[in-house]
Amino acid sequence: MSEQELTDYLDAACEAARRGALVLEEWRAKFQVREKARFDLVTDADLGSQRAIRAYLQQRFPGHGFIGEEEGAGHGRPKPDALPTWVVDPLDGTTNYVHDCPMYCVSIGLQVAGEMVVGVVLDPSRPELFAAAKGRGAWLGQRRLEVSRAASLGEALLATGFPPDLRGQERTLEWWRYFSLRTRSLRRTGSTALNLAYVAAGRFDGFWAFDNHAWDVAGGMVLVREAGGLITNVDGSPYDPYTPDALAAGPALHPVLLEAFRSASLAS
Repeated sequence: MSEQELTDYLDAACEAARRGALVLEEWRAKFQVREKARFDLVTDADLGSQRAIRAYLQQRFPGHGFIGEEEGAGHGRPKPDALPTWVVDPLDGTTNYVHDCPMYCVSIGLQVAGEMVVGVVLDPSRPELFAAAKGRGAWLGQRRLEVSRAASLGEALLATGFPPDLRGQERTLEWWRYFSLRTRSLRRTGSTALNLAYVAAGRFDGFWAFDNHAWDVAGGMVLVREAGGLITNVDGSPYDPYTPDALAAGPALHPVLLEAFRSASLAS
């Protein structure tokens, strides 16, 4: 992959995110809510955003693969020798969007030879475009992003994500209680991609969750890494976006969080 190819990929991801976000904003006043599952809402806006993103990327890069949350797009892990594959969440924070709560976004990542090399998260409500490419840093507009230097739980503002249905996932609540008693404060925004973008921007000091999908994290994980942060699985193993758990933070706080997950009695 040449530097020019990486530039083209990043530019395309930004433009695709803008097109998806435009669809979201056009639908915002008129969407029709449907039930995808009992606790998981999907809207016509969600589907329209993915179609716009996919059409643009396939026009730019006809041979590339595509993994998306909606409408029968591929969901499996690309093979090691697969062509570059776009991993897209056309609307992360669907419930917020449905309720007109301004914490939702478009998330786009690009995987090449098994590695996420481009990440874009676009929040149309602010509006803010977070963008990163391998070796080029993470950016919010013209401002280069840097993760927080927080080094202790007592000074940390952490974020987490809850699954759509908490039944059988009560450990999420147990960890919420655990960190509530030990940190400055916690946030549950309803958007994994924005949580990771905010870690990259230093707004959140760390993030953990047990119920992610690849399209939730593909864009944000590149942002965190390029902003100088660390992202692993909760057990400290090298991060795999196709597994459900994630732990992201600045380099000073990450080992502190990792030790909490390893040593606390509720970790099992």
